[in-house]
Amino acid sequence: MRDDYDRFVTDRLDRLLRYATALTCDKYLAQDIVQDVLLRARQKWDRIGGLDAPYPYVKRMVTNDYLSWRRRRAAREVSATHAGLDALAPVVADPADRHAERDAMRARIAVLPRKQRAAIVLRYYEDSSDAEIARVLGCSEGTVRSHISRALRKLRINGTTRAEVLR
Repeated sequence: MRDDYDRFVTDRLDRLLRYATALTCDKYLAQDIVQDVLLRARQKWDRIGGLDAPYPYVKRMVTNDYLSWRRRRAAREVSATHAGLDALAPVVADPADRHAERDAMRARIAVLPRKQRAAIVLRYYEDSSDAEIARVLGCSEGTVRSHISRALRKLRINGTTRAEVLR
């Protein structure tokens, strides 16, 4: 089982870090969350590794840890730069205005309430369906749609240019 866990971490660490960084908008907080989750997952790997798909379970653990009351204080100061994601993934040719739009969007997403931010990241960053988001957040599909609707409304109010609003 240890080999399975090591293989899982090797295959999924980058993806978990990118997901956590998108949720937290803070590279260092994301690293802390993923480290804590992987330590807990290692202790329970006999059960988690036996699942058909352990990645969604571990991703939910990351989401739950982000939403946890223990992280609220640490997440008050949110970095609005794109350097955190760029450090985790290779940068592709991108004009300067795209960086500015990304920074502006990340700054607006960073001020959303935690569950709305998680729902937006899961929908538009992870390309998850309402049912998948509901499983990760532990709520109904209607609540997911409500979170996303409210978040998009707030993003549209805070930014008026078409390029900066998620569609």
